[in-house]
Amino acid sequence: MYIVAIAWLYVVLMMSITEQSVTAGIMTFTLYGLLPLTIILYLMDTPRRKRMRAQQEKSKGKLSEAQPSPDSEKSSDDGN
Repeated sequence: MYIVAIAWLYVVLMMSITEQSVTAGIMTFTLYGLLPLTIILYLMDTPRRKRMRAQQEKSKGKLSEAQPSPDSEKSSDDGN
């Protein structure tokens, strides 16, 4: 996935170098390269972020089950 992104940035860099002014070159690089590539990489990375979030929640759930909560200790120590 990243090799395609690097290749696309190279192509857009070559396009922006051939522009007639520096401003046009910067705009070409930003609007044809950085902006679309950022959006595409963010969207393509969504499944991995969801898996990582689910894995973190799962590990937090295991930790909370392993450790008794302080509220449960108080209710069993009523003194009655």
